[in-house]
Amino acid sequence: MRSIWNGAISFGLVSIPIKLVNATENHSISFRQIHTEDGGRIRYRKVCELEDREVSQAEIGKGYEDADGSIVPITDEDLSALPIPTARTIEIVAFVPEDRIDPLQLSSAYYLAASGAPAAKPYTLLREALKRSNRVAIAKYALRGRERLGMLRVVDDAIAMHGLLWPDEVRAPEGVAPDTDVTVRDQELDLADALMNTLGEIDLSELHDEYREAVEEVIAAKSAGEAPPETPRPAASGKVLDLMAALENSVRAARESRGEAGGESEAEVRELPQRERAAPAAQKTTAKPAGTEAKASTKTTKTTKTTKATKTTKTTKKATAAEPGGKASGKANTAKKTSAARTPAAKTSAKKAPAKKSPAKKTASGRRSA
Repeated sequence: MRSIWNGAISFGLVSIPIKLVNATENHSISFRQIHTEDGGRIRYRKVCELEDREVSQAEIGKGYEDADGSIVPITDEDLSALPIPTARTIEIVAFVPEDRIDPLQLSSAYYLAASGAPAAKPYTLLREALKRSNRVAIAKYALRGRERLGMLRVVDDAIAMHGLLWPDEVRAPEGVAPDTDVTVRDQELDLADALMNTLGEIDLSELHDEYREAVEEVIAAKSAGEAPPETPRPAASGKVLDLMAALENSVRAARESRGEAGGESEAEVRELPQRERAAPAAQKTTAKPAGTEAKASTKTTKTTKTTKATKTTKTTKKATAAEPGGKASGKANTAKKTSAARTPAAKTSAKKAPAKKSPAKKTASGRRSA
């Protein structure tokens, strides 16, 4: 970075040679004045009003206009002869906590670079002293023909200096605050706190100049002979008639923009659809009398029980006839168990219909005794 001022930091009896460089840069787009009819440049010429002729830069000096309109010429020699000890020195006068500095006083920002190898040690000493003390240095320096006030602080591994306005250059906020009596309710403060919490914090590096980007797009389009893009205009905000409603809407909009849930108060309530009344009528049409269903059920149960009991008897007989003696009796029992395990309904039928199942048992036992 190109230095704009060379001098030294006066830290008591310690002198630190430094170079002053700009810490910020301006990205705003500048325009030229042109003649709208033919696009010609509009230029300003410096003309002496007494001789009515254009003068060069070498012929131009400084002058102070007195109250009566007369001009008092001031030369560079006059200014250089002023008894200012800070002409080429940043003189540190005090060390104070950073919160003692009113942000209204902050002005331009610069970096102080060590000038040469001999300045490295005292530069580092001052930087580390500022770090350990958690304070900033207040200094005086002269720049562009006037003495200024500055604040030195540590930024990463460098020392930065902020130009400060003199205390008498900061105006008091008289007549700025509303002069009417206003009462703020607790509910309004709660909503304001909720809005602040919803907006939360942000990484300042993510912020950018959208206006400058839009202007650059217009310039690029017109340079290419295309129509400039249309930028959607934000919706005009209406008058704030109800502060509570405006705060609630603001909290809701902030939550929606961050993809957060709106909360219980914002839940959408929907009515469930009513059931169709035609369904009971259809059931009545297809339904059968209760007596008919009972009779049919009884008949079906009896038929099922008879069929299962007969199948069980046949299975037992076959198992008994397969082998004589004790083996047949053992296999008959195994057949009974297998039949009962495979057909759980047989047990139920046996319990519910003992009269039909007893002949089968007698027959089986009779054959085993024979």
